Amino acid sequence: MILIVDFGSQTAHLIGRRLRDLGVVSEYCHPEDVIQKIQELRPKGIILSGGPSSVYDVGAPTVDPTLFSLTTPILGICYGWQLMAQLLGGKVENTTKEYGPELLRISKFSSIFCLPQHQFPVVMSHGDSVTKLPPGFTAIAHTAQVRFAGVENANKKFYGVHFHPEADHTTHGSKLLENFVVDVCGETLAPLLIDPNALIQTIKKTVGNSKVICAVSGGVDSTVAAFLIGKAIGKNLIPVYVDSGLMRPGTEQRVRHIFTKLIKADLVIVNAKKQFMKALKGMTDPEEKRKTVGKLYIDIFQKQANKHKDATFLAQGTIYSDVIESKGSKHASHIKSHHNVGGLPKDLKFQLIEPLRTFYKDEVRKIGTLVGLPDMIVSEQVFPGPGYAVRIRGEVTEERLDKIKQADSIVVEEMKKANLYDKIFMCFAIMTDAYSTAVKGDGRVFAEVVAIRSVDSKDVMTSEWTRIPHEVLHAMSSRIVNEVPHVSRVVYDITTKPPATMEWE
Repeated sequence: MILIVDFGSQTAHLIGRRLRDLGVVSEYCHPEDVIQKIQELRPKGIILSGGPSSVYDVGAPTVDPTLFSLTTPILGICYGWQLMAQLLGGKVENTTKEYGPELLRISKFSSIFCLPQHQFPVVMSHGDSVTKLPPGFTAIAHTAQVRFAGVENANKKFYGVHFHPEADHTTHGSKLLENFVVDVCGETLAPLLIDPNALIQTIKKTVGNSKVICAVSGGVDSTVAAFLIGKAIGKNLIPVYVDSGLMRPGTEQRVRHIFTKLIKADLVIVNAKKQFMKALKGMTDPEEKRKTVGKLYIDIFQKQANKHKDATFLAQGTIYSDVIESKGSKHASHIKSHHNVGGLPKDLKFQLIEPLRTFYKDEVRKIGTLVGLPDMIVSEQVFPGPGYAVRIRGEVTEERLDKIKQADSIVVEEMKKANLYDKIFMCFAIMTDAYSTAVKGDGRVFAEVVAIRSVDSKDVMTSEWTRIPHEVLHAMSSRIVNEVPHVSRVVYDITTKPPATMEWE
């Protein structure tokens, strides 16, 4: 068993995920509880996660220094490595910052750094850097900006990396973690299998004979969650689709097909377009929009519950990346509220059930396949719960909503035409709050700018921008400026995650 000390990194939970993929059991603990947890669990190794703090911040999370007098191997990642360096006599400074992919160069193949290549891209996300090594440490790897990107104290079995091996876009990251847990810690790999039947049995035990109102959107997460619940409780499932007017065109028809033909449940459709537009009127702040959408969804569900007196549970398709970005751990920085996680009122009248809360997107897709959902549903691209409300920068008006729907449809159509749509994680248009000058029909126009974003990702926690062929981008741009009224320019977002989140808001 490996103990992961969680300092609040947005990718901290991915460490356990990578270990789970390898077949290694892990458990998380808060920094202040590490000694107690070591005594309880007797882990074979310890991983110190990254985090948003600086080791010099007042009240920054730390660990009992006696941790380093034990014989347990330790791997420090980003903040975890900086903290280890500081506590052991090294020096950390706010000097070189790195966010996104950097080329790592290994100068010595040793222990956990016995990897297939001597240089490869890794994901960085740090503001501080270790500038002086603690006694007993040697440098193993570096980037163009950071001298001590990978280090070891072979005698103590202490290791540190400035990059994030848990991130999907770090090449050989899983291999580095495997080297640590197997070669250094002596763990035996026993790959774990996802068991949908166990999830179904847990739902049965939790819900009993009660009725469950399930928020559905037609997306992968809510559909898989509803399918599991339907298998567990049958007709006691009440799927509710709220037509907010903020979803992609054709979503209602898709939802009808899924829940009447495949799940065979009594679908409830609520037309709430006017309510959502009224609630969002004049609103420009992204957090306010997210929470407003979430609150209105819950209000509508509570009204539905009044029609089903024995409905005591509210089900949602929340997955772990939603929880992480809504501050899912004690020391994490708040990034943005999720419409499920952040919008729930404190006086919620339902018991909440979220069967997919501990799974990542690719695992949710796998669960969907295992329970028999068609590939066209399981492979559906991600679409945010608040819909176009968070793909329109600034105020959501009827006119701007119509424009983003047109632009987004063009992006999807052109990607499908080029046979690229099913090969990427997600692609979409954003109505920015920028304006630019253009010439149309020999006349000057000053109109809105549309952005296109397309990313490749496995687990939503990290992503790389898609290298869309120029001719496809040209087709999108040409159609958008010609077919969508009052749009003067199209730009393409080439930012990775980190530092950018998937959505602009």
